[in-house]
Amino acid sequence: MITLTRRNLLLYFRNRPGVFFSLLGAMISFLLYIVFLKKSMISSWKTVPSSHQLLDFWLIGGTLSVTAITTTLTSLGQLVKDKERKVIKDFYLTDLSHFEITMSYMLSAALIGFIMQIVMFALMIGYFSITDNLTIPWESLPAVICVALFSSLLAVVINMLFIQFISRFDSLNAIGTIVGTASGFLVGTYIPIGILPNFAQLLIKLTPGAYVAAIYRQILMADKLKTAFHGQQSHFEKTMGIKVRVASFINWNANDCAPYRSFFIRNSSFTNC
Repeated sequence: MITLTRRNLLLYFRNRPGVFFSLLGAMISFLLYIVFLKKSMISSWKTVPSSHQLLDFWLIGGTLSVTAITTTLTSLGQLVKDKERKVIKDFYLTDLSHFEITMSYMLSAALIGFIMQIVMFALMIGYFSITDNLTIPWESLPAVICVALFSSLLAVVINMLFIQFISRFDSLNAIGTIVGTASGFLVGTYIPIGILPNFAQLLIKLTPGAYVAAIYRQILMADKLKTAFHGQQSHFEKTMGIKVRVASFINWNANDCAPYRSFFIRNSSFTNC
């Protein structure tokens, strides 16, 4: 099983275009924030001390969640490719059981998701340290690593449920494009969760990636939030999706929020439903 896992890892990392496209969803959210969203968001929270660093960590948490989703899905594409080419039938002739063969694909996908999250984390921290003098709270690094491993395993399990119904690699590419595009919205990276209508919030709260992003944000932003808000950060946390209340969508009403709402409100006072 270890040999087959190593084989899947080598096939993934040798395909450099594939590695790039597996990170495309995460890179899109990162670039959109830098080019289009950052200035507007900072101006909306300009009265908050260290707003640059706060929003940088907010973006990092969401992007890492997207990375786990897209990279594990791409790496599991090797299973679809082997099925389509009948290669997996050769593996069934070995001493490995069907369970061990499946676990080798899942293990390699989890390792890839974990590695690529660490790579993206290092890249984003490096960029924001240069542009915004962002410094990582080193005492939070072990927790970030643990969440990266957990989110990779979670993403593999969820993606594997969909992979079982895909028999052609071309179909997986189409699905991967959709997932890569939608994941930024579903984890609340493109638009903060708190300013969306309740129905959109319901969809996001049904997505495990939103909770992974929230955990990342709580770990990375904890010290900055205490310094900036002096313990009065509940409104900011709710608006930005730093804390996601599971029970809050049970009695949702889609008419509670206007379908079109101003993205930013003067003096950083976002309106929540």
